[in-house]
Amino acid sequence: MSIKNIESITSPGRPHFVGDGFRVHNFIPGASRSGMERMNPFILLDYGAKHYFPPSDKPRGVGVHPHRGFETVTVAYKGKVAHHDSSGGGGVIGEGDVQWMTAASGILHKEFHEENFSKKGGDLQMVQLWVNLPAKDKMSPPKYQAITKDQITRFDLPGASGTVEIIAGEYKGLQGAATTFTPVSLFTLKLVSAGQADFSFPAGNNTALLVIEGKVVVNDQAVVPADHFGLFLHDGETFTVRAEENSIVLILSGEPINEPIAAHGPFVMNTDTEIRQAFDDFNNGLFGYLED
Repeated sequence: MSIKNIESITSPGRPHFVGDGFRVHNFIPGASRSGMERMNPFILLDYGAKHYFPPSDKPRGVGVHPHRGFETVTVAYKGKVAHHDSSGGGGVIGEGDVQWMTAASGILHKEFHEENFSKKGGDLQMVQLWVNLPAKDKMSPPKYQAITKDQITRFDLPGASGTVEIIAGEYKGLQGAATTFTPVSLFTLKLVSAGQADFSFPAGNNTALLVIEGKVVVNDQAVVPADHFGLFLHDGETFTVRAEENSIVLILSGEPINEPIAAHGPFVMNTDTEIRQAFDDFNNGLFGYLED
């Protein structure tokens, strides 16, 4: 197998707020050369770098909003978020947990800082991904996968050098808990200083990493610091990640969905006609009801 090399390393741009509770840097489609088509099936990546929120009696967050045509995946590293949707799903995403919500045919959703976390205040650090769906599945029923930290499959690296937490996909024969519509791998890599892990994905996959904490070196060549996004070329299958210091890295790789993308706000479909239909369906109340 040949080496998969880094194409570009993107530093975090100016952060913006989603609602009043999520301060994020956008890397997909915002990062250089990592637009929706380039990173498909990953069509959005918002990274909430570690940020302190002072105590508040009124939880900060995002009120009721719709989604159609894709999945939202939230990975919590610090803090707690409470969420609800119009299909009856909901709960609390705590540190180490993952929320994998399939909006598909249409859903209303809201998410706020969990009540006790809000009252005490604290650091919030999270990643939200939007994962595209193929045309044949875009109008499938909504569903929800609540994956707690205890349910995440872990592979212990040799020499006590770290662990690979397998959210989706397969690593060294171990399978992640999340089910996906197309081949998707999503891992959290935790390395001690000088620890190393190797990965292998098909050359045609769209593959990237985000350094959550620390600093890593890819293939003994490319240095990727904390809060930076590394995009891989389609030039090989395997790569190594070595930690310069204790590090946490999100690894994502997926088989491209080679279909047209029509996106407008919270709707991602294949045609402009389908986008207009999504707005009509939402305005006509077909996404259900969710109290603000």
